Amino acid sequence: MTKLKPKSRIVDEMQETFSDLKRAGVISKKQISEFEALKNLEVKSLQPNAIKQLRTREKLSQAVFALVLNTSASTIQKWESGEKKPSGPSLKLLSILKNKGLEVLI
Repeated sequence: MTKLKPKSRIVDEMQETFSDLKRAGVISKKQISEFEALKNLEVKSLQPNAIKQLRTREKLSQAVFALVLNTSASTIQKWESGEKKPSGPSLKLLSILKNKGLEVLI
């Protein structure tokens, strides 16, 4: 699993500012909840078996899964065997797929 980064001082200060603005009646609960959602965008790494389970849950071959993620079938094979780990945009797409399902990507 990816090591979590320490909380950002800027995020803490924004949280405090948003709370003050809410108390003053300047912003709505909806805006606060949108800010809260933005704070929780961290993407955690996936273990090889979790990637394979995700692919099989969607009933996709490695080749089709690769097309959906805009990568190669050999990359999918390496992720599932643990030879490589997805990162950056690939990890974000896998996270979206895991949380929202295939229909949001196609």
